Amino acid sequence: MGIISNRTPVLLLTGFGGQERALELAEPGTVVVHHDLSGLREGMVVRSESTVRPDGTAEERVALLELAHGCVSCTLREDLLPLLRALHRRAGTRRIVVRLDPTLEADALRHAIEHVVVEMVGSVSAPAARDVEVVGTIGFVDGATWLDDALGEQDLGERYAVPDDDERTVAQLAVGHAQNADLLVVTGDSPDPARLRAVLRRLAPGAPIARERVPLTGLLPRLGAPRAPIEPFGPLLPGCPPLEPDGDVRLIEFSARRPLHPGRFHEAIDVLLDGVVHARGRMWLATRPDDAFWLESAGAGLRVGAAGPWLAAGGQGSPDRWAMASAGWDEAYGDRRTDLVVLVAGADPVRVAETLRWAELTPAEFAAGPGEWALWHDPFGAMHADPCEDLAADPAAGTREDEEMS
Repeated sequence: MGIISNRTPVLLLTGFGGQERALELAEPGTVVVHHDLSGLREGMVVRSESTVRPDGTAEERVALLELAHGCVSCTLREDLLPLLRALHRRAGTRRIVVRLDPTLEADALRHAIEHVVVEMVGSVSAPAARDVEVVGTIGFVDGATWLDDALGEQDLGERYAVPDDDERTVAQLAVGHAQNADLLVVTGDSPDPARLRAVLRRLAPGAPIARERVPLTGLLPRLGAPRAPIEPFGPLLPGCPPLEPDGDVRLIEFSARRPLHPGRFHEAIDVLLDGVVHARGRMWLATRPDDAFWLESAGAGLRVGAAGPWLAAGGQGSPDRWAMASAGWDEAYGDRRTDLVVLVAGADPVRVAETLRWAELTPAEFAAGPGEWALWHDPFGAMHADPCEDLAADPAAGTREDEEMS
């Protein structure tokens, strides 16, 4: 017997286009919420709220919001999260559909729903997840442009109205929209549909892929449980994506038991910025014996940041993390190691693997030991971004085949 929840289900729609189809899901008891951020640079956000009454007629409410503290994330935290809790209490609400602005990331919203405490008069202070439950994310993929976006280097501000200090790229959002979706809808015609499908199957394994002509209501039964977020010390290939190559698309797994030379690795990461859709993983830098570092890239943008201490350096971990670490525990260095996964679409996989291997310490360097390693120049700070000029600004920020439905 399944667990019965009295929380209101929330469905997220994300992508660079297609979210306007949210009204297809409007049926009695459904509320569709949308925050239009196109007026962001003027300091305004427009919130629309469409509700379908039991008799089938629709009611739309529109509100103009001023940016709280000049910060869109603050505005949504102070408006959307309380709204979700309020809608849960509104009589007749059976489901909430959140149509996300293209510049908003579903994974970040899910995290806020689950963890950000909402203060409400007359209600217990708690995260919105006390009252609502995200049951899935539908990601819309523009077949004509998505691959170019995911492999590109365009800044988000060149396409959308975002604050001047928003350093995200179009590729980062394109990859994130697809990677965090539980179901993908491809809109428009792709110049190379087989190549696009090959990338999506490896980026979002297990997420069914549908064409735009399929009604959204017909897709809802195919939604599984929302995928767990990728954690720095968790599995790097959740969902068992295909590992065999498909044309020029393939996943590369790189592992090293000797640490990485910081100088050589700083040079080597350029190989991840051309012909690579996405890379992620944890690293052991020779000059940083205690902290693991997390690397993540999308298109021509890449970030490296501290992920926390290794277990062997006193880090805390879940039973699953300890189990993973124990399988390859080294008597001298414990769980320290480098594990990276790279999704290439055009890059030479041999060159990528050989360049990363070049960054690993040689046996002679490894034998010199941590005392010698500590003397080396380290170009990595607590957070590193490539291209390097971006550092001048704040960096915040069994195999199952996918199904294609026609």
